[in-house]
Amino acid sequence: MFHLWWIYEIFRIEISGIDGSAAKFVGYCLDNSEEIVPDRVRPSVLVIPGGGYEMTSDREAEPIAMQFLAAGFNAFVLRYSVKPSVFPIALLEAADAMKMIREHAAEWHVDPEAIAVIGFSAGGHLAANLATSASDDVLAAHGYDPDAVRPNGLMLAYPVITSGPLAHRGSFDSLLGERRNDTETLESVSIEHHIDTKTPPVFVWHTVPDEVVPYENTLMLIDACKKAGVSVEAHLFPQGGHGLSLGIAETAWQGIDGIEPSMQIWTQLAVAWMRRTFAR
Repeated sequence: MFHLWWIYEIFRIEISGIDGSAAKFVGYCLDNSEEIVPDRVRPSVLVIPGGGYEMTSDREAEPIAMQFLAAGFNAFVLRYSVKPSVFPIALLEAADAMKMIREHAAEWHVDPEAIAVIGFSAGGHLAANLATSASDDVLAAHGYDPDAVRPNGLMLAYPVITSGPLAHRGSFDSLLGERRNDTETLESVSIEHHIDTKTPPVFVWHTVPDEVVPYENTLMLIDACKKAGVSVEAHLFPQGGHGLSLGIAETAWQGIDGIEPSMQIWTQLAVAWMRRTFAR
């Protein structure tokens, strides 16, 4: 005999890209109990996996959602369009995902004022693009109200931030396609230049030895947040490479490569940050 603390519902929705591509949106929503709080609404997390804008990693999708679900949050995963789709296809899909979560807030037991987005690597760039004023003009040009689709919190793991000298060049090449060398376009998607008072509170972590996305990307983000007066909690870990996800066997490449004890605590830190940030 056993008891489930919560029952959750899984649903899958396809989001059409304006170039004919399709993103996959998956929701994991905790149900309410008549015994506990029948009308509870919960903070929620939109998970955006990385993959250099060439793919979306399984390792940074459902396993991440399960961590937040287990902590009592609703979780959603966006498998956005990647190469050959180019900017702003993925951004518009992320905006559609946020819009959908808020429109269905009552049905999915979501607190519409407590939605965080968490992005990994290039997914971190997409998450930050959505959360900051970097996306405002593009979203408005495509009929979105930028403030209506902006998340209430921004969480990032080893994020791609800058398009400058310390950029992960492959991400920007895939994101921008033929415009990859256009200076104005690169500037428009270099996140550190677009942090302002509209940016929601930030949680970020990185490993210092990251050989793919230099940890200076996160330092630039921290500095920009400080200058703009944006709340930022940052954690730098002394060991581990790029793309570690949870740093455990469950999310390691082939179950072996990517186990790193020093940073496994990040999920506990992120959950604690969520609870403080969205405390009512």
